[in-house]
Order: sequence, then C-alpha cells, then structure tokens
Amino acid sequence: MALNRQEKAAVIEEVSAELVNAQAIVVAEYRGLSVESVTQLRKEARAAGVYLRVLKNTLARRAVVGTPFEALSDKMAGPLIYGISADPVAAAKVLVNFAKSNDKLVLTAGAMPGQVMDANGVKALATMPSREELLSKLLGTMQAPIAQFVRTLNEVPTKFVRGLAAVRDQKDSQAA
Repeated sequence: MALNRQEKAAVIEEVSAELVNAQAIVVAEYRGLSVESVTQLRKEARAAGVYLRVLKNTLARRAVVGTPFEALSDKMAGPLIYGISADPVAAAKVLVNFAKSNDKLVLTAGAMPGQVMDANGVKALATMPSREELLSKLLGTMQAPIAQFVRTLNEVPTKFVRGLAAVRDQKDSQAA
C-alpha cells in the first residue's frame, strides 16, 4: 500500500518524535517471519517499552537525519524492523531474545547516540543489565553499610538479653 505525501510526513514525524528520547535503535531483517511471530514480537516489545515498527528505509533515513543516530543510515537496506527504546538495553534484549527462538529474524545493526554497532555489538548490548537492574544493585550497595550498622547496634541489646536469660535459667535450675 503506497503512502501519500502527508502520510509519509506523519510517519517521519512519529519516528522522529520517538528518536528524541531514544537511547538505542536496533535494526533486524524480518524476511520470512509469519504474522503470528511478528505479533508476538510486537507484544514482547510493547511490554518492554520498545517502539517497534516496520518502516520503509527511505522514511527511516529521513527520520534519523539530524539525530545522533544518523550514522545508522548506511545500514538501512532490505526489509527491516526497527526497535527504538529510551532504555539503551531494552530494544536489544527484546530483539536478541526473539531471534534466539526465531532464526528468520536476523539482527542487522544497532546504534546508540553517536555510535553504530554491528550484530555482535547488539548481542553484547543485550547481555548488559537494564537501567532498573543497575539502579537496584546500586541501591542495594548503598543500603548494605547502613543495614550492617543497624544489625551491629541491635546485637548489643540482644546479647544483654541472652545473658540475662541465661542467668535467670541458671538461678531457676539451682532453685529447683
């Protein structure tokens, strides 16, 4: 189905709006995927907060002009599906995990602001922990000294109570 000029402009504007907050773009060739597979991929992407869209490459090239992802234009060839996400790892994880179970989805390239990656770079990016995982690890690391300090402070009265209980038990056994 051919798009008229206004529809093309709307698509470019929509993708450009997604690219404003994007931290990563992952591009994959979807040739041979069934409709059910693509629907499942879209469902997984939606759950992970990834904007997933099949685009004409000329429209995608126009959308990335003037953005930090402009260098990715050289990799836009063939029938491609674009995964765009604000989390640098989310798009890569969704597409790499889906490609593991569907050999027809072939990772082509990816980009982070100012940096283009090949398929191996995208796979390496997918193995990194997400932003939420990193924040939770940081919070756990920051809470560890405080929690240890509280346990140490709690140990003094606990030992005192145990000592009193031992003295009480000893006097009870002597009285009996």
